[in-house]
Amino acid sequence: MFDHKVRSFYDDLTAEEKKKFSNYLMIRWGSAVDGSKELQEFYVIATNERLNKHFFNVSKHPKLQWLMATSVSPDLGSQRHPWIAPKKKVAGASAKRKALMAMYPNYKDDEIDVMAAITTQKEIDAYNRAAGNEK
Repeated sequence: MFDHKVRSFYDDLTAEEKKKFSNYLMIRWGSAVDGSKELQEFYVIATNERLNKHFFNVSKHPKLQWLMATSVSPDLGSQRHPWIAPKKKVAGASAKRKALMAMYPNYKDDEIDVMAAITTQKEIDAYNRAAGNEK
């Protein structure tokens, strides 16, 4: 439905199906696509521009959200949209990640993840003290 631009899809849902329909999951699923690097980039950029940018501004209008979603596809037929699960949150990891990102601003996300896995909070605190920074 996403790639075929079936604009009547949301109207065709029953009341019960509309209650279960998740626009968030639609965006999560629709933004990922198998195919060439260019096609993958297109879907991510188009989803960000056409959906994510104003998604919460129209949160009370799920049909409009659906219609916005139908504008993402470049009309190249059906695409395989693999599910990319969100990263699991680890308790206390966000504070550690923020500290590491401040310490190493040029590191990539995966490098920060590795650093967070092998670095203790005590080590981060010791580094901050040595650098003259407070927690």
